[in-house]
Amino acid sequence: MNVPSDLKYTESHEWVKLGKNNETATIGLTDFAQEELTDIVYLDLPKVGDEIEAGTECAVVESVKAASDIYAPLSGKVTEVNQAVLDDPAIVNEDAFGKGWLFKIKLADPVELDELLSDSDYEEILSEKESQDEDEEEEK
Repeated sequence: MNVPSDLKYTESHEWVKLGKNNETATIGLTDFAQEELTDIVYLDLPKVGDEIEAGTECAVVESVKAASDIYAPLSGKVTEVNQAVLDDPAIVNEDAFGKGWLFKIKLADPVELDELLSDSDYEEILSEKESQDEDEEEEK
């Protein structure tokens, strides 16, 4: 599982890449999320100018398997949306941490950055989830 060390993460499997001076952030879905969803076929992203609040639903991703909400990792104003993934959602599956980014925001409160997970914290959550999944499989 790919977990770049230069990003921050959420328990709901979004990643955050901070811009200059921690004033802006690029947001996307993690490798784990795109693998769990399988083939992504549709994205409903916030619009430029939308105000989003940390922890709230701000977008929807649909795959051949399921539809899931995307939660805002930070509060702020949407400054850019990745038109390429709207036109071709499969880009998220192909390059979740690169061309598959979803949107960018101008941060409302940089203190919220302290609530995000480091790469090692996120990897720990993934390994715990993997252990739970294995336990569930053994019970079947």
